[in-house]
Amino acid sequence: MRIAILSSIAWRTPPRNYGPWEQVTSDLAEGLVARGIDVTLFATSDSVTHAKLDATCAVPYAENPDVDPKVVECLHISNVMEKANQFDLIHNHFDFLPLTYSRLIQTPVLTTIHGFSSNKIKEVYRKYNASSHYVSISNADRDPDLDYAATVYNGINSAAFHFTNEPDDYLLFFGRIHPDKGTSHAIEIAHKSGRRLLIAGLIQDEAYFKQEIEPHIDSENVIYCGNVGPKKRSTLLGRAYAMLHPIDFEEPFGLSVAESMFCGTPVIAFNRGSMPELIKDGKTGFLVKSVDEAVEAVKLVHTINRKDCADWAQSMFSREKMVDDYLAVYKTILGR
Repeated sequence: MRIAILSSIAWRTPPRNYGPWEQVTSDLAEGLVARGIDVTLFATSDSVTHAKLDATCAVPYAENPDVDPKVVECLHISNVMEKANQFDLIHNHFDFLPLTYSRLIQTPVLTTIHGFSSNKIKEVYRKYNASSHYVSISNADRDPDLDYAATVYNGINSAAFHFTNEPDDYLLFFGRIHPDKGTSHAIEIAHKSGRRLLIAGLIQDEAYFKQEIEPHIDSENVIYCGNVGPKKRSTLLGRAYAMLHPIDFEEPFGLSVAESMFCGTPVIAFNRGSMPELIKDGKTGFLVKSVDEAVEAVKLVHTINRKDCADWAQSMFSREKMVDDYLAVYKTILGR
């Protein structure tokens, strides 16, 4: 089985810091290689992988302001498509654009839909629905007009996250700083709970950060840790009393939610999108509907067994399970 995996080139695969699509793509590629699958990863040339690496883009365009994203994306996608006959299957993790090439080649294309950035892009998915194959990353993020081969939850390399049974007393917000992610809600929850809040993540909305977040940062009660990379991520998550995930959108998945539970840290999340699929309410965290409900949930964190969080994450969101699930999809598509 010869598999081409098409990654995003916004960030390195795996990302140095932020880059959820690239992280999942990396974990899948590494997991497949470990199973003896012949994998070629199409990503930036600075990517790190045990698969064969094929690249047309030297560095991620999000890290290089001199690069035109449209140009490097076109060259990147066309590179794999022009080599399509070298593979049994192309696994697309690069959103909707590669679909526009899919009827021009004989090799089947499987697309993992990592969420819909807008309803407008669904028109592309609908056009290629009958001739392509789709996987959703949660049942909550399915469009009723599309056919899906399966739902495959994002998998995480559990070796990168260390279980901690004796946490510190701080609450943690871990994610991009954006209104969708509810960073300001997390500050309010922490304030009303009388606990310190540590914030870690990429500042994606500068105006929101300046107006709603930065005025509360005092290096004592609210601390911004920056855009944290893999080495510090496990420690921050593992030492947290609980992670706050007060999202203001229907989130397709939440990598940090699963990563937190791998470390044994329960998650308090607004009950939207995929959260009921990720969190066992009352067992690995709490699903709430408001800031005030989240404050009440903080009072109940002591009732959560942190080992239950880690066991649940391992059973549902491990890299091994993701690889198993994708291999089953590959074999169905290829008739094997």
